[in-house]
Amino acid sequence: MKKIFLLGLILILSSCKNNSGEKDNSKVTRLPNIIIIYLDDLGYGDISSYGATELKTPNIDALASGGIKFTNGYASSATCTPSRYALLTGVYPWRNKDAQILSGTAPLLISTKQKTLPKLLKKEGYQTAIIGKWHLGLGAGDINWNERITPGPNEVGFEESYILAATQDRVPTVYIENGFVVGLDPNDPIEVDYKNNFNGEQTAITNPELLTMKWHHGHNNSIVNGIPRIGYMKGGESAKWSDIDMADNFLTKAQNYIKSHKEKPFFLFYALQQPHVPRTPHPRFVDKSGLGPRGDVIVEADWCIGEFMKTLKKEGILENTLIIFSSDNGPVLNDGYYDDAIEKIGNHDPNGGLRGGKYSLFEAGTRVPFITYWEGTIKPGISNAIVCQMDLLASIANLVGTEENSTDSKDLLKVLLGKSDLGRINLVLEATTRTALRSKDWLMIPPYKTPAFNNKVGIETGSSKEYQLYNLKNDLAQKDNLVKSNPKKLEEMIEIFKLIKGKNY
Repeated sequence: MKKIFLLGLILILSSCKNNSGEKDNSKVTRLPNIIIIYLDDLGYGDISSYGATELKTPNIDALASGGIKFTNGYASSATCTPSRYALLTGVYPWRNKDAQILSGTAPLLISTKQKTLPKLLKKEGYQTAIIGKWHLGLGAGDINWNERITPGPNEVGFEESYILAATQDRVPTVYIENGFVVGLDPNDPIEVDYKNNFNGEQTAITNPELLTMKWHHGHNNSIVNGIPRIGYMKGGESAKWSDIDMADNFLTKAQNYIKSHKEKPFFLFYALQQPHVPRTPHPRFVDKSGLGPRGDVIVEADWCIGEFMKTLKKEGILENTLIIFSSDNGPVLNDGYYDDAIEKIGNHDPNGGLRGGKYSLFEAGTRVPFITYWEGTIKPGISNAIVCQMDLLASIANLVGTEENSTDSKDLLKVLLGKSDLGRINLVLEATTRTALRSKDWLMIPPYKTPAFNNKVGIETGSSKEYQLYNLKNDLAQKDNLVKSNPKKLEEMIEIFKLIKGKNY
C-alpha cells in the first residue's frame, strides 16, 4: 500500500502541464528531495505569518502561505539537543537519560547502531547531508580536535556534514567538515576543556576589556572575536570562525550542495544558528529590525531562506522537493548576554500569545512554527492537527515507500501533505528532563520543583508544587488551572501519561 501511495503522488506530479499545454513528465522522474530547515530558539510568534507585527519575515511567510501552516506543531523538547535527537531518531528524548543540553566536548548522543532519518533515506538511495548546527555530541568522550573526529554525523547516516559542534556560544569555535576541523594549522593545535582554563589564556573574567559583547550569566570563559563563550579553548587561530559571517557561510554551503546534488534524490538538514545567542548579524542586517540583534538575526535568517529558495527554483527542482520548516524550541530573550533583546522588545511578542518560552513546560516552550511546503503537491492551508518533529521519521518512511516500525514516531504523512486533519492524540512534551502531557485539547503538567536557572532567564518554567491542567482550546494563554474543577479529567490524563511513560514515569 505504501508503494501504491507513493506512485500515486508521482503520477499526480507528473500530470502537471507546461506552458504549451503538453504534459511535462520530466519534472518527476524520481523520489522527492527532502529538506528540513531548522531554526534555533525561534518562537511561535517570531514570524509575521504566525502573528508577528513588529517583524517582517516575507520569505518564511511565503512558505506558510504556499504550504500547510500548522498551529499545533511541536518540537519534542523545550531545549535544543533533545529536540534534535528526537527529530533524527524518532524517539522521545526522555527515553535517553543523556539527551540533555550537551557541552562542546560531549560524546555522540546517537548510537551508531540506532535508526535515524538519514540512515533510512540513505538506504532508499538518497544522498544525505547536514549543514549548520549539530549539538548532538562528537566522538567517544575524549576528542582530539586535530585528527579526524569520529563518530559523528557521518556515522549516523549523513554522507556529508559541515557543522559547528555545539552552539555558537560554546567552544570550539570552528567548523567541522566530515570530521575534520576546517582550516586547521597543524602547528597550532586545538585544545578544549570545559572545566579548567589553559595556562595564560585570557577569559571574560580576567580580561573584560577585550569584550565586544557583555555577558550576563554563564558566558565568561574563553574570548573569541570579542565574545565571551562557554568553555575554554586554546590554539586553532586560523580555524576560528567569523561570527558575523556564519549565516552567509552556511547559506553558501547549502546552495552549493543543492547545485552539486540535484541529479539524484537528496536529504538536506539545513540547521541555521539564528536566533540563538550570541546574536551576531552581518553588518548588512544590523538595525534592520528595530528590535536589536535578536530581531536582526531573525530578519537575516529569513533572507537566507529566501536566497536558498531562489536556488531551488533556479536549479529546477522546487516542484520535486518537500520542505519542512520548524524550530528546535521556543524563544528566550536573555540567554546569557546583554544584547538589548529585552530593552528593545517593544510590542513584539516572541511567544505569539503563549505562556512560557525556552526551558518551559508551558506551551511557548515546545509549540513552534511548523510548515510543510511542496510546490504543486501540497495545497496551501492551515491545519490545527497536532504534529511533532519526532513524527518525521515514520512519515517520511511512508513517503519514500518503506516502513518504519517505531514506538514513538507516528506516521502522519497525510497530515503533513494536507490530506488529513487527524494528527496526534497524545504527545509527551519535555523541558529540562521534566515532562508533561498534551492530549487532544488538554495539557497536564505534573508537580515539579522550579529549576534553579529560572531567575537568570526570566521565563516561567511551568513548574509548580501542584498538578496543572489546562484546556488549550479555551485557554491558549494557560491562565486558568482546571485541576480542582475537573478532577476526572486530571485522573484520565495521569493514567494516559503513566501508560506512555511506563517505567520512566
